[in-house]
Amino acid sequence: MTTILITGATDGIGKETAKALVAAGHTAILHGRNAEKLAAAAQECGCAPTVQADLSILSEAPKLAEAALELGRIDVVINNAGVFNTRQTRTADGLDSRFAVNTIAPYAITERLLTHLGPSGRVINLSSAAQAPVSLAAMRGEGTLSDGAAYAQSKLALTMWTTALAAERGAEGPMMVSVNPGSLLGTKMVRDAFGTSGKDMSIGVDILVRAALSDEFANAGGRYFDNDIGRFGPPHPDATNREKCRAVLRAVREIAQAPARA
Repeated sequence: MTTILITGATDGIGKETAKALVAAGHTAILHGRNAEKLAAAAQECGCAPTVQADLSILSEAPKLAEAALELGRIDVVINNAGVFNTRQTRTADGLDSRFAVNTIAPYAITERLLTHLGPSGRVINLSSAAQAPVSLAAMRGEGTLSDGAAYAQSKLALTMWTTALAAERGAEGPMMVSVNPGSLLGTKMVRDAFGTSGKDMSIGVDILVRAALSDEFANAGGRYFDNDIGRFGPPHPDATNREKCRAVLRAVREIAQAPARA
């Protein structure tokens, strides 16, 4: 039996993936921001354990990891929580909400769990087909970006630090991979952002279950799986540039370790 921590699991792909994993006999630790939604999702998924945190707050991400560790062994982390359009585009720490939730929080969670996960563990980071060159200044909270630009940059930044950290860790592990679960799947985020019902979420659920459990991903560290084409493929060219990836990782580390800047 495998224990999987899933962030952003109160609805959408996160919750459906949890359901699939629990139905297959595994343990899913659900994360959510809202206590009531989290409790409802846990009941729907089969009384899975839960951790509550607001990932737009820098200090909450490592606390989430600590709370998850208190529940016992963790074998896999699926960093699924994401933000596209939101009324609060600026966080209490002075960051763009998209970078805070989509890029920095997954790093902070992963960094805290690296030693615990070890060589046999896995980290699956949800990327996107929407990827745009990363402004390190924007990631640090300087200036203002449109919803689309902030989202696309945050997802490429996530992909880039995944690549750099996987290379840095090497055989120490865990296996870290970026996955585009599929474009315009029928999630709340897609409905709110694009006004479309979207495609069947099972497309994304299937690839996340495979990434978490199958031998297909055992040696996928640092790679990018594009579910729009159904295979490993090239991300944005910047994510294949080692120096640019290292620069993003350095910046993400600095932000994750910085004190609150409210």
